[in-house]
Amino acid sequence: MSGRNGFLLLGGISSVGAGAVHFLAAGMHTEHTTLARLMVVLAATQCAVGLTVLLSDRKIVVSALAAVNAFAVAVWAFTRFADIAWVTGLTAEAPGVADTVCAALGALAVLGAAVALLRPGATLPPMRSGIAAAAVGVLALAAMLNGVGHVHSHGDSDDHAHAAGEDHGDTGDAWPRAFDPAAPIDVSGVPGVTAEQEQRARALIQNTLDKLPAFADVTTIGALGFRSIGDAATGYEHWINTGYIRDDSFLDPTRPESLVYRVDGRNRTLVSAMYMAKGKKIDDPALTEYAGSLMQWHVHDNLCWKAGDNGPQVAGVTDEQGNCPPNSINPGAGNPMVHVWIAPHECGPFAALEGHGAGQAATDGRRTDTCGGHDHGGGHK
Repeated sequence: MSGRNGFLLLGGISSVGAGAVHFLAAGMHTEHTTLARLMVVLAATQCAVGLTVLLSDRKIVVSALAAVNAFAVAVWAFTRFADIAWVTGLTAEAPGVADTVCAALGALAVLGAAVALLRPGATLPPMRSGIAAAAVGVLALAAMLNGVGHVHSHGDSDDHAHAAGEDHGDTGDAWPRAFDPAAPIDVSGVPGVTAEQEQRARALIQNTLDKLPAFADVTTIGALGFRSIGDAATGYEHWINTGYIRDDSFLDPTRPESLVYRVDGRNRTLVSAMYMAKGKKIDDPALTEYAGSLMQWHVHDNLCWKAGDNGPQVAGVTDEQGNCPPNSINPGAGNPMVHVWIAPHECGPFAALEGHGAGQAATDGRRTDTCGGHDHGGGHK
């Protein structure tokens, strides 16, 4: 490596490593064709500029190395906090091992290119260059192995698990499972759930945990357009925002259609978001395929409503004949909804009320947002 800018060589190798990880990531996003293709293009470009600087230290080549990897790192950083709406599937999500390593390699490529541009004569001792290059290779390999293990663990069938002597009925493969926001998010190993669905579910839970506490103070949310539906007597009080219900936001913890608070006298503790999907049917693939069986979308076609001073209020549920209490009406099923909890819940992060108040789901089998026959979550809708 002597005779060449050691930092530039390290930057080139880092860019190739980042590109290799991006190639793997593209294979994990095949459900979103545009996103997968963009990842392939980015991966190929990172590999191309990385290999080119190993052969040429022309300024235009070095500048391309810096620009391509700076772009990749910027997109990664942006999508830790916000969606990129024009690319389906490129949504905000918490950092993972593979994507963080990929971003770190991209940043190292930018640093190497910057040093080469500012100090063309800079060198690294051959031994240090070799160790640094080996470390980059190990990082890239570890990130790819982590990604492969992630996909494999979600794509295994029941036969694989039984071949290993496991019983899905008695292991962590069962869903729902208890949710503790203080523990690592565990939505893995559920039969029939794809890697992409698991990734979306984990990102939604993490985003809700991160952003929903902005609404923790119930005394301030009225100014944002939220109104109570008057169900505090159940032990949980729902506040809805008709503006958010009518807009085009979807599973957005900065614009939750409804907030759920645990009631303790006059105190209110925020425990859950209740997201609604405007204008969709309960069996819409955009809902049912979002996180597969991890999430259970449901509607309430048995609620009765009455006019209140600050908006609609829940008056109860229909009786066995389908009638509402006096001075209230049943408008039928509304927008499909799903809960995401930020408080512990033994029925999982997407838990709904069990029994008569659970609403109606698009399934004839066991619901995956309940624990099976007991009310573990209180009287929330």
